[in-house]
Amino acid sequence: MRYMFLAVLAGPALAQSAPEGPAQAVIAQQIEAFQADDFATAFGFASPMIQGIFGSPERFGAMVKGGYPMVWRPGEVTYLRAEPFGAGLQQMVMIKDEGGRLHFLRYEMIETAGGWLINGVQFVGTQEGT
Repeated sequence: MRYMFLAVLAGPALAQSAPEGPAQAVIAQQIEAFQADDFATAFGFASPMIQGIFGSPERFGAMVKGGYPMVWRPGEVTYLRAEPFGAGLQQMVMIKDEGGRLHFLRYEMIETAGGWLINGVQFVGTQEGT
């Protein structure tokens, strides 16, 4: 599979640029759900394909907590450019971790009858912050 699912999780001191549009709002809502340790709600923002891969909110949450510490407790989340991608879009997100490193992620978003869902996230790069 080309994309591995990843959710961004906000810590209590999260600085976040304001979401613009419904696709960014889904990412922001997933962050809020993770802040509350509400894995069921966070899992609900994942596409059916991602839900099928992980099978349960608990497995999904464990993957995020164990596999992606830099997004589990970010210092800041900033929404960058969004571009059309197939029938959906790709939303670039910059996450600054607690150590000041910047992580760039590309969210693949799909639009369904029920609204936008996250269909995968790809790491684009990391750099030292300032």
